Amino acid sequence: MSFLDRIKTLAAAYAPQFVEIRRHLHAHPELSYLEYETSAFVQQQLTAMGIPFTVLAETGVVGIIEGVNPQQRVVALRADMDALPIEEANEVPYKSTRPGIMHACGHDVHTACLLGAAKILVETKNEWKGTVKLIFQPGEEKNPGGASLLIKAGVLENPHPSAIFGLHVHPQLAVGKVSFRAGMVMASADELYLTVKGNGGHAAAPQSTVDTLLVASHIVVALQQVISRNRNPFQPSVLSITSIQGGHTTNVIPAEVKMMGTFRAMNEAWRFKAHELIWQLVEGLAHSMGAEVDLHIDVGYPTVYNNEALDQRARSLAIDYMGADQVEETELRMGAEDFGYYSQKIPGCFYRLGVMNAAAGITAGVHTPTFNIDERAIETGMGLMALFGSMG
Repeated sequence: MSFLDRIKTLAAAYAPQFVEIRRHLHAHPELSYLEYETSAFVQQQLTAMGIPFTVLAETGVVGIIEGVNPQQRVVALRADMDALPIEEANEVPYKSTRPGIMHACGHDVHTACLLGAAKILVETKNEWKGTVKLIFQPGEEKNPGGASLLIKAGVLENPHPSAIFGLHVHPQLAVGKVSFRAGMVMASADELYLTVKGNGGHAAAPQSTVDTLLVASHIVVALQQVISRNRNPFQPSVLSITSIQGGHTTNVIPAEVKMMGTFRAMNEAWRFKAHELIWQLVEGLAHSMGAEVDLHIDVGYPTVYNNEALDQRARSLAIDYMGADQVEETELRMGAEDFGYYSQKIPGCFYRLGVMNAAAGITAGVHTPTFNIDERAIETGMGLMALFGSMG
């Protein structure tokens, strides 16, 4: 039996165990940076497998599996563990037991797949070379991102990985399939917070006021020039103002208007140039209309960039493992993922795991109260992740 077939056989044999683990995790979700029970559960599973681990950033768990010649190569495999503040609407035996909290982004799946891969890698450790670092990460869903905290705590050192792989459920991709994309994959995500200030007053006497709502309206429109007149048309980018709050009655011009929004980019140089342009435009326009403005740009996750050579290697392995008809191209997405912190430091490959089953009605998107998966995806996910750990 070839090594690839051995992984397939083990993935098929162990998949039911890790489907049950996924169900346990799904029923007991925890919010970002509060994954204490989840972390303890992961630690218990690693201990049962005989895998040594350390705890970083309170709830992060980092396991080490050594194969033949451990110093020859080091590959990291990453899964996130946190859930979202969403009330689950699914009626399933493993429905969330925590009111208002749900694994609506598939992090329970990611964790179960990495634990399953760990079991396969331990069982086959005399058949592959190098070291695999298992990263169970907190806080992907909330700034500053658990990846940034783990990196600061030294997750990419002792030993230093030469590559990192991470998967994410894809509810628009059929179960049994995976997808890849080289280069730009996902956008950076920065949050914009603005407060326009001026002397308010009677709406019937605007000449005696600074109309903060009018200033805010001009800012909303003018900010689109940052994208349309300054960005290279071949660089995807988005700037959206998503909230304007000011005033409470018909006859008063408010003294303060609050606004917020998001800025996203696929290029780090353009990203920070745009920050400067946003500052210049907002301050200049507000001052020209007699208002003051406070602007805060909360710098969030960087772009996710897949190393071209690593992506090609992963695709090739996936085709060997699954067949070319099961491997697709991932679409470019303006969503964000803190896997970008890793891919800015070392070669990374962030790929998608199909979980959709249209015939069974499993089609809901992530971050919705009806998100669910076809659990056959667990076998695919754990087997492929083990293959990347051992041969990627």
